[in-house]
Amino acid sequence: MAEEQSHAREEERDPVTAENAADDEGRQAGPADLEAELAEAREALENAKADNLRTLAELENVRKRARRDVENARKFAIEKLAAELLDVKDSLEMGLKAVEGDNPSLEQLREGKEMTLRQLITAMEKVGIAELNPEGEPFNPEFHEAMTMQESAEHEPDSVIHVIQKGYLLNGRLLRPARVIVARSPEGDADGDSGEGA
Repeated sequence: MAEEQSHAREEERDPVTAENAADDEGRQAGPADLEAELAEAREALENAKADNLRTLAELENVRKRARRDVENARKFAIEKLAAELLDVKDSLEMGLKAVEGDNPSLEQLREGKEMTLRQLITAMEKVGIAELNPEGEPFNPEFHEAMTMQESAEHEPDSVIHVIQKGYLLNGRLLRPARVIVARSPEGDADGDSGEGA
C-alpha cells in the first residue's frame, strides 16, 4: 500500500515522466524490431516510388495518345466528306463523257446535272449538312441574312418573301446564313399602324 502511494505521488510530481515510463514498458522494442520496422518502411517507400513511376509513365502514354488522336482528327477530319464527294466527281466525269461528240443532247445534260445534284445532296446529308430554305417563314436573324426589305401586302411583315441564296447548317450549327428578302408592310399600312400606336 505504501508502495502504491509513493508511485501515485511520483505520477503527481512528474506526469510526463510517468507517461514515458508507461510507454517504454509497452514498447520495449529491441534492435531487431526496429530493423524490421525500418525494412517495412523502406519496402513501402520502394513500392510508392514504383507506383509513382508507373503513374507517370501511364500519364505520358495518355498524353502521346491524345496528341496522336488530335493530329489524326485534324488530318482526316474531312475524310467522310471527301469519300462522299468522290461519287459526285465520278458522276460529273461520266456526264461530260456522255455529251462528248458532235451533237450533245440538252436532255442528256439536264439528266446528268440532276443526277449529280442528287448525289451531292445525299453526300451533304451524310456528313451532317442540312439546307436552310426559309421562304415563307418568319425572318430569324440567327439563321437568315436580310439583303433587302420589300413592301408586300400578300406576305406577313418580317417574313421571308424570297431566298436569294440558301443557307446551310452543319450538325445544327450555322455554316452559312440564308440570304433573303424580307417583307415589310406597305407604306400606307405602316403610317396607319404608327398612328394607332401613338
